[in-house]
Amino acid sequence: MTMTIQELAVICGATIESGDATQILTEAHDITSAKSGQVTQLTQARYRHYLKESKASACFIATDFEIQEVPESLVLLRCVDPEMAFIKALTLLHPSVNYSTKIASQAVIAEGVILPENCHIGAFAVINEGVEIGENSEVLAGVYLGQNVKVGKNCRIYPYAVIYDGVEIGDNVIIHSGAVIGADGFGYKFRDGKHVKVPQIGNVVIGDNVEIGANTCVDRGALGSTVIGSGSKIDNLVQIGHNNKIGQHVIICGQTGISGSCTIENYAILAGSAGVADHVKIGQGAVVMARAGVANDVAPKTQVFGSPAKEKRIAYREQVALGQLPDLVKIIKQLETRLAQLELKN
Repeated sequence: MTMTIQELAVICGATIESGDATQILTEAHDITSAKSGQVTQLTQARYRHYLKESKASACFIATDFEIQEVPESLVLLRCVDPEMAFIKALTLLHPSVNYSTKIASQAVIAEGVILPENCHIGAFAVINEGVEIGENSEVLAGVYLGQNVKVGKNCRIYPYAVIYDGVEIGDNVIIHSGAVIGADGFGYKFRDGKHVKVPQIGNVVIGDNVEIGANTCVDRGALGSTVIGSGSKIDNLVQIGHNNKIGQHVIICGQTGISGSCTIENYAILAGSAGVADHVKIGQGAVVMARAGVANDVAPKTQVFGSPAKEKRIAYREQVALGQLPDLVKIIKQLETRLAQLELKN
């Protein structure tokens, strides 16, 4: 899609500052390499120097952001929230692919499946008995939907995702390729020298507006449901164990692992490679920093770091102290030497 800078400014609620607003925009790009015909954004002072020689046609910038030199060919678009304006520009200039409303002849669909007229079912998708799919949803090539799966409206399930029996998916959900939703939880009892599997008879319930990244696994509950709350976003390569209760608008970054029966409250953030032991509660708005190992509950609105995870300021002080250990060891050795010399003199 293309549009003039003037048209984009009106849509995004931006004020034009100098330059030719009749220029045509075809793409959006980052500040470091944007070219003519592209719109970019400048939101951080450390990238200010890129603007001086930028070839971009337009740039979103905060109303009160101060700059000195701007190329003559560049139109500044002043607005209250340049990041949200840029997101809108991305959506307009790079619209999402829309798949045609059709059911591929190669798809395998059981009898009695409920499909709306305006859905897309890709080639070699497998849809089992009792499945219900909402309006405007897209099940792309090679997806597997087990028995009694419920998929809401306006969902998109990318190729080769696997949705096990009984999973319930809300509206506007995106599930990326390779994700496995509803596999058995990792539950065993050790008896008579062997591990006895505990049947996992629960399911997974996913709220509205959730996005689940590629190759992420969400296990079904052992008895009840594993729950992903509305608005939560889960990155690639995340493991969510059985019976977890993930709240609303939670962020879980890549390679994070959450053991079973945890509670992650609303607006919590788990950064990359965080690990959470079983039966842990992470409070509302808490932040678990990258590579932290959480073995105990985390209070709401706190930040924890390290393994075992501790309150951020304490953990940072410990890290600083550890960095000083080599020097402290040298000082101790020097003191020991001097003490030994003094003892010899006496």
